[in-house]
Amino acid sequence: MRSARDMGLVGCTRCGRVWPPEQAVCDRCGHHLQSRPRHALQTVWAWWVLGLICYLPANIYPMLITRTLASSSENTIIGGALELARHGNPGIALVILLASVGIPVAKFVVIAALALGVRHGSRMTPARRQQLHEIVEYIGRWSMIDVFVVAILSALVQLGAVVAIRPGPASLYFALSVIFTMFAAMAFDSRLIWDAEARQPAAPGENPDGPPHDALKDPVT
Repeated sequence: MRSARDMGLVGCTRCGRVWPPEQAVCDRCGHHLQSRPRHALQTVWAWWVLGLICYLPANIYPMLITRTLASSSENTIIGGALELARHGNPGIALVILLASVGIPVAKFVVIAALALGVRHGSRMTPARRQQLHEIVEYIGRWSMIDVFVVAILSALVQLGAVVAIRPGPASLYFALSVIFTMFAAMAFDSRLIWDAEARQPAAPGENPDGPPHDALKDPVT
């Protein structure tokens, strides 16, 4: 399969239109055209590391601080979810764990696997890796649900000296971690997946331009 780059063209990563190599801006959507971004993987790893650095204190420091007349409590992400489950809300606890722990960890793993696959190869097909990249980009925004819940509670539950709910320091780190991982997913150029696949040598007996000749024969009945 030939790419636009192989044919002497440059494709727009926003709308998909292809242009001559001397074209600098896409006339259809106005996006800047570039065949392949320089230092693409280095940019991905930089955002990835920043996201991981912020994600660690986001799980150590309290996410929510609740103060009443009698006491004060601080809950981390996991601690707050366990507290909800203990008080008979396992569904809400599961949603918080999925959005605040499961999805972010999966994003870290998938982005790292995609970047390593470009450099060192992968057992997954290019089409499957392309799908994973699209999924990571799509679900990235839903990782902010924990921050939204804290912001809503902080705005609604303010009863003076009786009850007050305030965001903890973990909310800032968590928001930064989500933003950085979103930048990492956006910085990853999925065209590198297909470039790396094109550089792989064909296996013995495999036809690089199509399926094996034996696959084109009628099956023996």
